[in-house]
Amino acid sequence: MKRSTALPVAAVLSALALTLTSCAGSADPSDPSTGDFVSGGTFVAAVGDDPGDLNPLKAVSPDTFAVVNLAYESLIAVTSEGELVPWLAESWEETGTEVVFTLKDGITCADGSEFTGQTVADNLNYNADPANATFSYGSVIDETISATADGNVVTVTSAANNPFLAVNVGTIMLVCDAGLADPTTLSDATDGTGLFSLSDIKPGDTYTFTKRDDYTWGPDDVTSETAGLPDTIEARVVTDESTAANLLVSGEINAATISGADRSRLDGAGLTHTGVRNPVGMMLFNEKEGRPFSDPLVREALSTAIDRDEVGTVIADGEGLESISLVTKNPLLCVADKPEWTLPDTDLERAGELLDEAGWALGDDGLRTKDGKPLTIKFVYNAPTSTHAAAAELVKETWDKLGVTTELSANDAAAWSEQLYSTFDWDTGWVQIAPGGPVLLSVFFDGATPDAGGLNFMFVKNPEYSTLVAEASSATPDEACGIWNDAEKELIERFDVFPVIDNILPTYQSGAIFDQPNFIQPTSIRMLG
Repeated sequence: MKRSTALPVAAVLSALALTLTSCAGSADPSDPSTGDFVSGGTFVAAVGDDPGDLNPLKAVSPDTFAVVNLAYESLIAVTSEGELVPWLAESWEETGTEVVFTLKDGITCADGSEFTGQTVADNLNYNADPANATFSYGSVIDETISATADGNVVTVTSAANNPFLAVNVGTIMLVCDAGLADPTTLSDATDGTGLFSLSDIKPGDTYTFTKRDDYTWGPDDVTSETAGLPDTIEARVVTDESTAANLLVSGEINAATISGADRSRLDGAGLTHTGVRNPVGMMLFNEKEGRPFSDPLVREALSTAIDRDEVGTVIADGEGLESISLVTKNPLLCVADKPEWTLPDTDLERAGELLDEAGWALGDDGLRTKDGKPLTIKFVYNAPTSTHAAAAELVKETWDKLGVTTELSANDAAAWSEQLYSTFDWDTGWVQIAPGGPVLLSVFFDGATPDAGGLNFMFVKNPEYSTLVAEASSATPDEACGIWNDAEKELIERFDVFPVIDNILPTYQSGAIFDQPNFIQPTSIRMLG
């Protein structure tokens, strides 16, 4: 079993924002330790939309995190393989209720000010205060956690047992003293310890970061003098994928995530890519009282009807990966080597029997009704994603055979927010969450519902899962993952979620290589000759 134990904010973000892009393709991760590197120049990375407010304490949008990730650092770094390595901390020791970090010597902020153990403690205590409503609060840190500093040593204490305490707090992006004292200054400037700091903004166009000349504390001993580093990084807003692909081929930009038809010509041009696992075929269900999927028999029936091979091939564009866990983002906390649950074989006849058992009778007109109401399912999917519509049509064709009325609904960003968190007017579809660990997963499946201020937009009430979540939360680090895996299995077997297939979300490389644990790691960028 993979024993990596981190839940970085970047991974949290992916889950909160939902994973609504489909793509395919895979490649070996780039290796920044080899190659013909050329130091200097500008590394240009495309972002799909303007990042807006750059305050890392409040960031929500993936595009915002992709930009602020260039300037801020954490105590622990996570590699593309999900392993933990020292970053601002040179070492750490933990128990279930305490972790002691020892900082590296000589860390400074981009403005030249000292970055101390007290700065770290102040950051963690700020994030732990519910009044500050930071992005990390409630997911990786809360008021049960506090921090103190003695020189370069930071002691973090939890009032309750927390088997993932070190990596939860150790992967929070940290702000320097000035920015923490007045977070409003962080909206259009950066105040971090990163190798690169923000030097110029053209809203809606480019965000430029300049390399520092006094940086010595990067992962794998990266310093300002490491060969192959660019002098500047430019995050350029490119909203159209085809435009981004053209710029990759011409060499005008060095990195862009491409999820549509342009992949084939990029592959044909010999461009490499790295990427992260994407639960492209995950189906979630609206279990709110009064909706069809509040009945587990209906969830089981319509899941059992789906031909996963046919639908999966379409939605993953022929390059699917078997789903092995509901945790899909690095560092893949508590992910086993293979799934510990079994999905049902496709069986249309059995699906019909389950609908009969649930009281949805098949009428002479070929449609199913119950108490005079037709069985109508609103199936939502992401409008910009090239394979979502075709895969949804296949599902509709199958459910038509069962007498189900399926309404397909293509969503944009505004519609997702409204339907999932406000009107609750949806039933199922290609709706995904992509956490880096099971603790965050439980916020969605065992937490409060949106009408009560929570993130459980599926209105799941799974008593067995809740019992296992409580048990795992108080378990020792050695025991926790086994219990979390049992909890995940409970969600699958009750059809609270149906993972049809995964794939890889690729970020293409042109004229440079880099690692991408979740977002591009700036210290890993190497310019090619």
